[in-house]
Amino acid sequence: MPYVTETNLTDVVLARWQDIPDPRLRQVMGSLIKHLHAFVRDVEPTGEEWFRAIDFLTRTGKMCDDKRQEFILLSDVLGVSMLVDAINHRFASAATPTTVEGPFHIPDSPHFEHGGNMADGAPGIPCFCVGKVTDLDGRPIAGATLDMWQTDGEGIYEAQKGVDEPWMRGVFKSQPDGSYIARTVAPIGYTIPMDGTVGALMDHTDISHMRPAHIHFCLEAPGFRRCVTHLFQRGDQYIDTDVVYGVKERLIADFVEHPPGTAPNGETVDTPFYVVHYDFVMQPEAAAGRVAAE
Repeated sequence: MPYVTETNLTDVVLARWQDIPDPRLRQVMGSLIKHLHAFVRDVEPTGEEWFRAIDFLTRTGKMCDDKRQEFILLSDVLGVSMLVDAINHRFASAATPTTVEGPFHIPDSPHFEHGGNMADGAPGIPCFCVGKVTDLDGRPIAGATLDMWQTDGEGIYEAQKGVDEPWMRGVFKSQPDGSYIARTVAPIGYTIPMDGTVGALMDHTDISHMRPAHIHFCLEAPGFRRCVTHLFQRGDQYIDTDVVYGVKERLIADFVEHPPGTAPNGETVDTPFYVVHYDFVMQPEAAAGRVAAE
């Protein structure tokens, strides 16, 4: 083995890491080493700066638990989450676009009946999500699962609220005609958590740390690709500066205000409420020849 110098070090390391039986791991590690060494050569960090970087990553890991994932948040604000999402969801142009899952999804949410209220007791203006779930040809998909989660009307997710019971999340099913109705409250724009390592990093920039008002959806149905997406409120002041780069034009929806009266689920609501109508189009597992990058 040649003794290393600054000039040949990367080549020596790459040669050593070629001795990996798994071809995918060999490819990943080779690319990681190549790009990481290129980054170090470009930035030329001091020893103190490198140890500060390692400390940053260590503290980021220590902030992660069952309800908070600071590394996902870091990936989000660097635009990596959206890039990985785009690469892995090259759906047909007619399909509903995907976007980031974010750090606040909690599995095993409670199930609600058609038109049920997943925001019972939460602050905020009543809001009804209505529409259909179809395939690429407009045929209804019955029994599709719509896993929804969001902030309440004060911009708080369950993980931030510190409650033991489910908060602002629920699972709904599409009906035989593909329709769905879910009652919730209107979301508001909010800041990402600024009390951790990612927040400290953002404080050193002039980048907005706000997200526009949105509702998260994860749609699943047998024979179709899983679709994680948002509905964004048209006209939100942060729609063009989303800190996680998650906004896509086709995911911007009108939240239409209605006077007190009969809501889409048949309830009588004695205050003004919003209705947002959106039809989700799911990508079949096999749709050869119909896929186009968004």
